[in-house]
Amino acid sequence: MFEKFRTFEYTLAGRPLVIETGKMAGLANGSCLVRYGDTSVLATATASAKPRDGIDFLPLSVDFEARLYAAGKIPGSFNKREGRPTEKSILSSRVIDRPIRPLFPKDLRNDVAITLLILSADPDCEPEVAAMLGASIALSISDIPWNGPIAGLHVGLVDGKVVLNPDYNQRKASTLELTVAGSYEKVVMIEAGAKEVPDDVMFDAIMKAHEEIRNICTFIKGIVAEIGKPKFEYPSCELDHEMFDKVFAFCEKDLMFALDTDDKNVRDERVEPIKDAIIEKFSEEYPDIADIMEELMYKLQKKIVRRWLLVDKKRVDGRRMDQIRPLDAEVAVIPRVHGSGMFTRGQTQVLTVCTLGSISEVQLLDDIDDQTEKRYIHHYNMPGFSTGEAKSSRSPGRREIGHGALAERSLLPVLPTVEEFPYTIRCVSEVISSNGSTSQASVCGSTLALMDAGVPITAPVAGISCGLITEEDGSWSTMIDIQGLEDFYGDMDFKVAGTHKGITSIQMDLKIDGLTPEIIKEALAVTHRGRDYIIDNYILKAIPGPRDEVSQYAPKMITMHVNPDKIREIIGTGGKVIQKIVADTGAKIDIEDDGSVFISAVNRDSALAAEEVIKGIVFEPEVGAIYEGRVTKIIPIGAFVEFAPGKEGMVHISKLEHYRVEKVEDSVKEGDVIKVKYLGVDDKGRMNLSKKDAYPRESLIENAVTEEKHYSRPLRKPE
Repeated sequence: MFEKFRTFEYTLAGRPLVIETGKMAGLANGSCLVRYGDTSVLATATASAKPRDGIDFLPLSVDFEARLYAAGKIPGSFNKREGRPTEKSILSSRVIDRPIRPLFPKDLRNDVAITLLILSADPDCEPEVAAMLGASIALSISDIPWNGPIAGLHVGLVDGKVVLNPDYNQRKASTLELTVAGSYEKVVMIEAGAKEVPDDVMFDAIMKAHEEIRNICTFIKGIVAEIGKPKFEYPSCELDHEMFDKVFAFCEKDLMFALDTDDKNVRDERVEPIKDAIIEKFSEEYPDIADIMEELMYKLQKKIVRRWLLVDKKRVDGRRMDQIRPLDAEVAVIPRVHGSGMFTRGQTQVLTVCTLGSISEVQLLDDIDDQTEKRYIHHYNMPGFSTGEAKSSRSPGRREIGHGALAERSLLPVLPTVEEFPYTIRCVSEVISSNGSTSQASVCGSTLALMDAGVPITAPVAGISCGLITEEDGSWSTMIDIQGLEDFYGDMDFKVAGTHKGITSIQMDLKIDGLTPEIIKEALAVTHRGRDYIIDNYILKAIPGPRDEVSQYAPKMITMHVNPDKIREIIGTGGKVIQKIVADTGAKIDIEDDGSVFISAVNRDSALAAEEVIKGIVFEPEVGAIYEGRVTKIIPIGAFVEFAPGKEGMVHISKLEHYRVEKVEDSVKEGDVIKVKYLGVDDKGRMNLSKKDAYPRESLIENAVTEEKHYSRPLRKPE
């Protein structure tokens, strides 16, 4: 059960990394407590004793469980308990899953669960890095069969210099958010968000990360040498090789014909009769062949596709290795929405719709980091009909959340600031048809939708994937724009999005034990050429740039800044003032603590009306300045004049003219527009105005005849 308590220490990016074993979670197959700075993560690896029946894959789960107490927070939900994992936790789980999954034996079918419990979070030492290292160590020292270790790092780019595991302030200043995982020999996983970082800079950052990863792997191997358990034996779930060879010989020619088409529907139709023929031919010799048909067909097709790619340099749809499928790009596809774009690549088709909203519609976040909201939201949906499957719609899974986040990350660097474009922006990518690389098609479709909506992005972004096929002798070939079969049967899906200038995102999925520097460099070059081709020949031809105005159906926004001390006056007691402005104008008003005011309305006139009212509330007249105003009310001792929106003062009867006025009506009437001089506020808080001081005495003498016509009594010349 519990082993002897041990600690192992390492210095990572100038901060202490301490691994504790033998103290917690002694019933797991492998466990450790990772302390990195003040970040603490309990990592456990557990496996079932027996394989799961009836499956043809490794049932691996990775759960990144971020408890809010780790950041000293109480959940904001009604029952004050963490519920479904946050999107960030799901994305962290995926980042850790991808580098460890390819290193399990291909024939292992035992359930394996990796649980990463975040106990405390230090802003300078990101929990995701500690969790990845913890997962690797827990697996490595356990008895679970696994060909690790791996290690991972975050990489930043601050003032043009590569920084490993940047601290909180460095991350804020960084133009790169890169996560690299690798074994001692190769790079196993790359995930990045970047502000148009050039290919060579990205490659250099990846290589510098791998240098440190090699050192960490050596450290982990030292731990394994001291306390690692022998790996348990398991029944292999590999297909019977003799049976496979017989079936392949029987159906090889028919299966080659079935696969030799660029139409997924045709291919599926051709494959079905082959399945029936195999069952009819071999069911007597192999009674359970129908139960393993899916895995058998997968491996039969994989053998043919890989042989075509490796030996014949032939792709399933007849393209060259460096050829992109037929493309199409459209905008304004859907009426009344704020913006829409549809991008088609072969049989992959994604429709993205962009919606603009007020600043108050930002997404609120409740997580262990300091991000409390996000203004740009990207959602990705892939219904069953997109792949020809008859299945009902369900809530988004980890794949949908991951693809949406990848597209979101790809486009964030080119979005305008809230000062430049005061809107909350939501893009929804609907996968209409899927035959490979839908995530990158959603990037292209979203660029189209954003520009159609009038969002002033700084540059168009395109995304494309690079595939890989490798041979046992070490030879390899890359291919651009992989479709479904090439993704399933190939070794890599290297997705890169970016502008002409540089990369905005990377996500790499592998089925092999890692990539060499040469493959990474080639993949970056191939995808750069691909995205340049898409931007120039399709995106910019569909729409040359963002529209000058937002849609007539989008809210009209006005941004203004006021003195923060005036916010309470705009809101009023119990919100009465702001509620009246909203009711009178029909506008929606959001106010930030720094004095930023965001006004949105269906039509611009409503927004302008609300702006005028707020300007009047915050307006501070200058003593001695002259303003033009309208007489709103007359009383025996003077006239009230509104000289700014919401600002009203009184002109005392003695301040109306340069001569004695008997009745106020002899000088002004309600509705008259006159000039007044602001005299200041009296001891009772009243604004005092003067009409006579706004009109020079000399001008009245010179225009006495004209003035006699205007006033109800003769003008008396001053003595």
